[in-house]
Amino acid sequence: MSDTPVQSTLSSSNAPARPVSLFTIVFLLAVFAAFLLVIRWFYQPAATTAFNARADNFPSKKDAEEVQWRANAESRRKALTELRAEEAKKAAGYAWIDQQAGVVQLPIERAMELTMQKYGAKK
Repeated sequence: MSDTPVQSTLSSSNAPARPVSLFTIVFLLAVFAAFLLVIRWFYQPAATTAFNARADNFPSKKDAEEVQWRANAESRRKALTELRAEEAKKAAGYAWIDQQAGVVQLPIERAMELTMQKYGAKK
């Protein structure tokens, strides 16, 4: 055993990349670019339109009536208008939800006033 340092047979870490490594990197980039070109050339997204079929292929008349609002753009627009009018009426009006339990429906502004009165008095 000698005290002299052993010379490493490996090349130093700052040696240039070998040509095989550079060729592999260039080859992989070319394969990836070719893949993208093939996808770009052959891929065509399907042009789909909104579902505008009649609701006549349902087993019962009730089922057909429940989804009739989806039949065309005009019926969807009409259903949305009716729904918004109904929701606006509910949001602005008073009604009993459960009269036995004393649960009522209030407009939001009035509910906030009552909440402020109830919890603001405790401070």
